[in-house]
Amino acid sequence: MPASLNVTTHSFTDCDALARALAERIAERLRLGIAERGKALLAVSGGSTPVRFFQQLSRIELDWPKVQVVLVDERWVPETHERSNARLVKSELLQHAASAAHFVPLYADAPTPEAGMVAVRARVAALPYPFDAVILGMGTDGHTASFFPGGDRLAEALDLAGTARVLPMRAAGAGEPRITFTLPALLDTQALYLHIEGETKRQLLADAQLGLGAAKDYPVRTVLTQTRVPVAVYWCP
Repeated sequence: MPASLNVTTHSFTDCDALARALAERIAERLRLGIAERGKALLAVSGGSTPVRFFQQLSRIELDWPKVQVVLVDERWVPETHERSNARLVKSELLQHAASAAHFVPLYADAPTPEAGMVAVRARVAALPYPFDAVILGMGTDGHTASFFPGGDRLAEALDLAGTARVLPMRAAGAGEPRITFTLPALLDTQALYLHIEGETKRQLLADAQLGLGAAKDYPVRTVLTQTRVPVAVYWCP
């Protein structure tokens, strides 16, 4: 992956080693936040990639009752739905030692993200910013969080001058309607991580970083090229 002043890459020979290293790093960030502010705020991503990392982090001893966990984005489905990211976080991360952490959902009991925005905005406004750590993933279409190519509010979500913390998002590749933190909101963090696995995503990320071909328009490129917060990429084959 090409070098950049704002992006550093940590490569691992296997994904279990990555999960352990990332979990230890995030635990350090959370401990520092607790020591400095008496609380810590962690934003995580859904999907299959973070499962091993969640399982590792869940067993690390720290002052979990002082930690709040939120998703960077969520499908607009209830927690009982098999595609709910909240369901994944509760089943894989909020276990063992981490079961004492406080989870703040992005989904509200409303038919659409727009109908639930008042409740969601109130929840996220009450979070103890800045984030101590934000962990993003990436799809093979170059999306991260719910910043999907062709998203109906993609430009607004990526606007670094924007003031909204969360926005609804709909896109052909997204499946369900989504709710997502905006990029400026996610950059209000002490540390930003991008967790990817597999050679395909490694090459995609390299192309996005260089702006090669179609990758110059991938939403993840905006994350890689912003200068507010360094990005630490964690990758395994």
